[in-house]
Formats: sequence, structure tokens, C-alpha cells
Amino acid sequence: MDLGTTIGSLTDAFAPESILVEGYGLAGGLRGTGSAECPPDIRAYLKRYILTQLAESTVDIEKLISSLDTAVVAVRGIMPAAVTKNQYFDLKVEALRGTQTTSLEGGWLYRAELKTAGSFGIDLRALATAEGAVFIDTIEAGGTDKKAGYILAGGTVLDEYKAHLALRRPNYRIANAIRNRLNNRFPPDTARAFSPSLIELNVPAKYGEQKQRFISIVNAMYLSETAEVTEKRIDRFVRELADSEDKDASEAALEAIGNKCLRKLSNLVNSSNEEVRLRAARCMLNLGSDVGLEALREIAMDKDSAYRMEALEAITAGASRNDAASVSRSLLREASFDIRLAAYAQLRKLEDITITQELIGGNFYLEQIVRTREKAIFVSRSGQPRIVLFGAPLYCRDNIFVESSDGNIIIDSSSGQEDVWLIRKVPKRPDIPPIKLKSSLKLSDIIRTLCKEAVVEEGTHSRPGLNVTYAEGIALLKQMCEKGAVEAQFRAGPLPKID
Repeated sequence: MDLGTTIGSLTDAFAPESILVEGYGLAGGLRGTGSAECPPDIRAYLKRYILTQLAESTVDIEKLISSLDTAVVAVRGIMPAAVTKNQYFDLKVEALRGTQTTSLEGGWLYRAELKTAGSFGIDLRALATAEGAVFIDTIEAGGTDKKAGYILAGGTVLDEYKAHLALRRPNYRIANAIRNRLNNRFPPDTARAFSPSLIELNVPAKYGEQKQRFISIVNAMYLSETAEVTEKRIDRFVRELADSEDKDASEAALEAIGNKCLRKLSNLVNSSNEEVRLRAARCMLNLGSDVGLEALREIAMDKDSAYRMEALEAITAGASRNDAASVSRSLLREASFDIRLAAYAQLRKLEDITITQELIGGNFYLEQIVRTREKAIFVSRSGQPRIVLFGAPLYCRDNIFVESSDGNIIIDSSSGQEDVWLIRKVPKRPDIPPIKLKSSLKLSDIIRTLCKEAVVEEGTHSRPGLNVTYAEGIALLKQMCEKGAVEAQFRAGPLPKID
């Protein structure tokens, strides 16, 4: 049955895809573990680039690059698909091969520029910048290569990358018709026809985190519609959503048609097939139906459902802020940690007051959630660095002794004490006594005291903290949980997938 001409049959959609970017930079703060070695072409490039970043020209750049407290590093990352300006992404840094750099631990990557991979030496514009603390993971069992690490959320996209529709046969009339069709269905500035062959798309805010879904909906839209043919389209796609294997296409087509399909879609929210229920409800919610919201809520709250995560994500994307927050808060009480973590992630997107947030040492966020019954500590190892305390406040017990892998950091509390000593040795300065600070047994206080920046006055250390890095801090937290110093489950998020 010919149901008409779709936009996708007349155009090719060009949505930004993920891009491998790379560059070279300088990591500082290495305390003698860096290297003076650097290939001449990279050294010349760095000298030119660093000059553009300095407000003052008095810095001896040659000396800076040749210092053993710095190391030249290769930086690479994957700029996500359909990115927006100032969006963050993870990076990997590695000391150059053949140099004498022994460790990047505790280092800081100074601002660097990133271009399309393989373009070094070619005069192309930068796509992103890179900067931040070097994170070297020590949580996983086995040896750690300290000559490589990550900059979590250290890449920053410089420009907006919009999607476009390219007409296969340039035609002003058709280009204008597509523009008008899209601007009538979505906000009026969604499409702009630049020429007979090119239409620029501004993804509506509603689809800000679902850009590929929006492109699918655009492709499925028909260029013209009448009441009679619209009913035929609805019948066909409702039937295909229930019975076909390609449910993505039929769901996109129904959402493209709009709220005219709500009545017949409502017949599917009671389907015995849970995937059909999910898709029908999600489509209805995106078209403004409370029936869709209720069906998705039931799936999200069903402990036996295989589609809880998808339902929760759909609610956050399509429901009102209050409705989305209400469902996520309820799921914080679930026994399953994965569900609690998903609920937390959605509440974080909503900037909900359930989560208290505090920046520690300018390097990571300490977040606390009171509502959960089960005690747990989650640490991120990709995206923005953060320690999340589920079931806050969490407390450390007395009579403990925890030591970092290098023996330089100690957490010590004797039996019966109501506080804990946090000690940091200065291994390369035996003439300086260990720095000792006291904290309450409240875990949030311990984290603050460990990781806040040190304050030095007149040659002596004073509060607020020991300046322990994020990587060192989360390794100590894992130890504390494993030794029973904190009665909480410890979970670490996945490492970035850049290779």
C-alpha cells in the first residue's frame, strides 16, 4: 500500500558522528618522574602553541618542556556523536614512547588542542580542547601502567555540530515544503532551508539527549497528509509495532504522525508483549499522554520487568520534571543497586534536591543521597569524577588501620575513639615530619579532610586537607569497605572506552 512520500525517501540525513580526536600536550606536576625528551617537530609545535596560551611571555618554554617535572604526552579521545558546544568527554593520555618518563601519576594536563586523528602538522582548526588532572586507576587488580592515564571529562567541544538534510535531487519547492512540514510539527525554528539541496536542523530541546531518535522521526515523516491517508498510516504502523521485528521504525513513524495516533496506540499499552507495552507507552508519553506515563511507571516499578531501565529513561526524557523525579525517588529504595544507580543518574540530570553536591579540591564532586536504605559507595571512572554516598550519612567504625599502596597515606583510629587520624608522609623530604589531621568518623568528613587542598601558612601545614588525589582517595575507600571499616557496598563505574 502506497502511503505517500516520506522525508527520508527524498533526503539523506547527515548527523554528526563520533570523531576520534588527538593532539599533543604537556603534563606538569610530576615531581621528577617526567622527561626532557621530545621529538623536534612536536617540541616546535608545543613551543608555538604554549606561547598562544600565555598571558606573559617571560616563561622559559624550552626549560618548561625539558623539566623532569613535566612530560610531553599524546592525548586522544572520542568526541561523541551529535555533540553540543562545551560538552565534555573523556580523554586518554600517554607518555611518548622512547622517552624516560616513568609516571604521570599526580600530574595535570595543561590546556591542549585536539584535532581530527591523523592530522598532526596539517593546518586544521581544533575541534576540542583538553585539560585536567591525570587519573590513573588503581582499583582493578593487577599491575598499573603509570605512564598512561585518563583525563575524566577533560575534553571540551568547541563548536555546535548540527544535523542536515541533503536533498538527493535539489529542488527549491521540495526543500521549502520539508522546512514548512518540520516547522509545523516541531518548534518553528527547527528547520532552515539554506539552498535547494540543503536543510539545517536545530534539534528541539525535548530531543536534546535523543538526537538520533529525532533524526529517525524526521526521516519517517510524510511530506503531505490528509485525514483519510493518515488513518491508514496509523493502522499500518500500530499493527507493525505489535507484530513486526522492526519496531524502531514503526515507533518513529507513529511519533512522527503525532497525537492523532494516541487512541489506537492506547490499545497496545495492555499488550501481553512487554516490549510492545514499553514502546507504545513511550510513544504516547512523548506525544503528551498521561496514559503513556502511567504505563511506563508500572514497568519501571515492576521488579520482574526486563525493561525497567528503558522505562525510567523514557520517563525522564518525556515526563514533567516533577513526575520524573517522583518515579526516580521511589526507585532509590530498591534493593537492586543497578536500579538505585539508574534512579540516581536520572535525578542528577534533573538536578533534584534529593542529591546534595559539593566540589572537593576543585577535582571531583562528593554527592550524598539520604533516601536509600542500603548503604553503598559509588565512584565514577568515566565522565565527571564523583563519589556518591548512598544512604548518607555513612560512618567509619573505630579501631581501624588503612594504608595506601605506597604507604604514604594512613587512616588510623584506635578502639573507643570518636575520631580518626589522617596521616600523609612526604617520602622525598625525610626532614619534613608526616602531616597529621584529625577528622570525625563521618565518612564525608574523612573524604573532605583527605582530598581538600592543603593550606600552608608560614611553612607549616594547616587545615583544610591533605590534598590526596581523586584516584588515591577512591582506592582508599575501596580498602575501607573491604576491611569492614565502612559497612557499605563499594561499586566503581566503568573506565572510558577510548581504544
